[in-house]
Amino acid sequence: MSKYDVAVLGAGPGGYVAAIRAAQLGQNVCLVEKDQLGGTCLNRGCIPTKALIASVEAFTLAQRLTEFGVEAKDVSANFSKMIARKNKIVSRLRAGVGYLLKRGKVDVVEGTGRLHSPEMIMVDSKNGTSEIKAESIIIATGSRPLLFPTFGYNGNTIITSDEALDFSDVPDTLLVVGGGVIGCELAFIFASLGSEVTVVDIMPTVLPMEDPDVSSAVESSLKNHGIDVKCGVKIEKITEADGKAKASLDTGEVIITDKALLSVGRQVNSEGIGIRELGIETNNRGEIMVNDKMETNIPGVYGIGDVVGNIMLAHVASYEGMVAAHNIAGDKKRMTYTAVPSAIFTMPEVAGVGLNENQIKESGREVKIGKFPFRASGKALAIGQTDGFVKIIADAETDVILGVHIVGPNATDLIPEPTLAVRTQLTVEEFVDTIHAHPTLAEALAEAAEAVHGKSIHM
Repeated sequence: MSKYDVAVLGAGPGGYVAAIRAAQLGQNVCLVEKDQLGGTCLNRGCIPTKALIASVEAFTLAQRLTEFGVEAKDVSANFSKMIARKNKIVSRLRAGVGYLLKRGKVDVVEGTGRLHSPEMIMVDSKNGTSEIKAESIIIATGSRPLLFPTFGYNGNTIITSDEALDFSDVPDTLLVVGGGVIGCELAFIFASLGSEVTVVDIMPTVLPMEDPDVSSAVESSLKNHGIDVKCGVKIEKITEADGKAKASLDTGEVIITDKALLSVGRQVNSEGIGIRELGIETNNRGEIMVNDKMETNIPGVYGIGDVVGNIMLAHVASYEGMVAAHNIAGDKKRMTYTAVPSAIFTMPEVAGVGLNENQIKESGREVKIGKFPFRASGKALAIGQTDGFVKIIADAETDVILGVHIVGPNATDLIPEPTLAVRTQLTVEEFVDTIHAHPTLAEALAEAAEAVHGKSIHM
């Protein structure tokens, strides 16, 4: 039996960060993982999709080179090389995680772990079953694509993002089921590479959880990329027929494509890890219930990341992991979700933080809104990316910034400043008193803030 101060179950962006931070705080730590270091985000999600998007953006820019005064001929996309590049990046980062864990003196245990008691994890591996005793346990088992029986998943013609990231060829036709973040990102990727793409979602718009102006802008961009968008439509069933995916819609329409990509949400990985036997509380979706210290109802057992179901984002999981590690070490650290940034790698990118306009309307608060289009930005014009806008929502009475939403070039890199503004309850006046360098895309943030008071200079 091996003994530790802290044992972490799952090596995704929540688990490995929690393990390293616990070790930094002086704990003796082990990390149990049945698959690959880095979890879904690194191996089948965030990183591989962004690598492919970078390749697609390079291809798209190459097709526009004459706009920049550059002459180039016979530009083409080599999908197999894009996949190879993606795999190389993933492998490098995975090795990097392994190095960080080794440097941090975290013991990595390969195998499938399950809780046997609040202080014991049993690990099944090819070498048999071993026991790990720990004073504290952090559950970070993540999530997987949600599958509906009527959608006929088979891993071949009817697939999830896991398979889509390892296609051998670009499909001629592709049905994307679900207009959420993953669905929209992959729709842009394959449409840019020549696929005839259809997106179907039961919700009235794509990205329904985002600000309505953002959702509208992304839907318009999807259509401008030649993608057929069908919102407010239900798919009754999907089957395989003659080597293709056949989707029957409630409108009576039938869509037949080479592949059907299921992107309808995530299911937490809370089964088979012993939590029910221990009496760890979950909700009806199987999500582990935790307090603001990330501790479950069983003292000494913590839950972080997708498996707790709060906000299923890698950076949230990482921060939750650090909160758990600090509390285990005796610090008093609390998790709050008031200033969590989102980053969506559509074309153009989307980022946001704080409340959106729909949420504010539901609360009944009086607000002021400022918007600034990137078409009025000198830097955006210079780089040839003028689609999108910055939108800032502020409390009408206090002038405090409540939410910032960006659609446009490098939106995901522009969101840290607004995140800090929302977190520190900065006012619009304080924001505009911060000088923004020229010529930069960040000037659009300042201009949108000025627009809240009707004082934008360049619009």
